[in-house]
Amino acid sequence: MKLYIVVALALVGVVAAQQYTTKYDGVDVDEILKSDRLFNNYFKCLLDEGRCTPDGNELKKILPEALKTDCEKCSEKQRNGAIKVINYIIQNRRTQWDALQKKYDPENKYIEKYREQAQKEGIKLE
Repeated sequence: MKLYIVVALALVGVVAAQQYTTKYDGVDVDEILKSDRLFNNYFKCLLDEGRCTPDGNELKKILPEALKTDCEKCSEKQRNGAIKVINYIIQNRRTQWDALQKKYDPENKYIEKYREQAQKEGIKLE
């Protein structure tokens, strides 16, 4: 019985380690998108052109892997937030979207990989 409990706890630890931290899930994405100052701070952080907040550093750290794996380690809240942010940037800040795409997807492999999924989410890539 004790072995079963130890194995179960170990499995819980492995599953938890396979998810991105939810420590920053309380960040108000809408507030960031409404504020030029806040948005530009995150944008500059992602492009290595400015200082990063702790959550900005976390985003910058996980972004390449999240793109490669279809955000498989994201929580539902993180996935929904990402969809909202991507849609907003494409529709309202196209120049900044182009700069982010140039840095994180210079060969357009992720745009092509996620094109159909983006359409289903209401994201218009072009």
